[in-house]
Amino acid sequence: MTTRVAIVGGTGKLGSIIRDVVDETEGFEVSAVLGSASDLAEIAGADLVVDASTPAVSVDVVRAAVERGVNVLVGTSGWSMERIALVRPLVDAAGSGAVFIPNFSLGSVLATALAAAAAPFFPSIEIVEAHRETKVDSPSGTAARTAELIAAARSEAGPVSSPHVDQRARGQQVASVPIHSLRRPGVIARQDTILSGPGESLTLTHDTVDPARAYRPGIRVALLAARETRGVVVGLDSLIDLGLGASASSADA
Repeated sequence: MTTRVAIVGGTGKLGSIIRDVVDETEGFEVSAVLGSASDLAEIAGADLVVDASTPAVSVDVVRAAVERGVNVLVGTSGWSMERIALVRPLVDAAGSGAVFIPNFSLGSVLATALAAAAAPFFPSIEIVEAHRETKVDSPSGTAARTAELIAAARSEAGPVSSPHVDQRARGQQVASVPIHSLRRPGVIARQDTILSGPGESLTLTHDTVDPARAYRPGIRVALLAARETRGVVVGLDSLIDLGLGASASSADA
């Protein structure tokens, strides 16, 4: 049986990659392509809605899908755990499924998981993330997700040490972790997680240099999962075994 997929934001950079993956994946077909300003009634008839729109529109896309009892795969940035918690009751009540993927890149997911695994051993942790100047939201969803998983991994150690966070130049705190966002031309996506302790530091860096190639495997995994999911699932790490134990997914509950 073929799964009909409606893609909101399907003409954008990420949406175009998702369209290609849907076309290449057996058992899936694109039934509708919507822009961020389209009438969401156009998702009617879809078996799965994929959201690659904008942070301002994304919540309406999720609600429109859930109200119709249709599963939704969200690739739009800006979904913190607090924001996801607001729509979780709607998803549960509808008996449908919602999969939120902050980053479709396997390398990015591994870098985040490694940061969470190392987090209990370093008292000071900060994140510097950079994206092209057209990215409208900050901090990035990947950075926020990394901070949330770091905090979960440090449930016994406590919040990270973040001196002088009352100063605006010290970044925005997410789950006690300072995040610094750069928006500039000449970069696609880069994240440095800097963990520091007495006499040493560890920096975990992930660079996305070709999104069309980097995102495809993760998009395919997410599509297959989103078709059958019930309830809320957060992160590509929840769909694949990274071999790092439970630390990488402990914030999903």
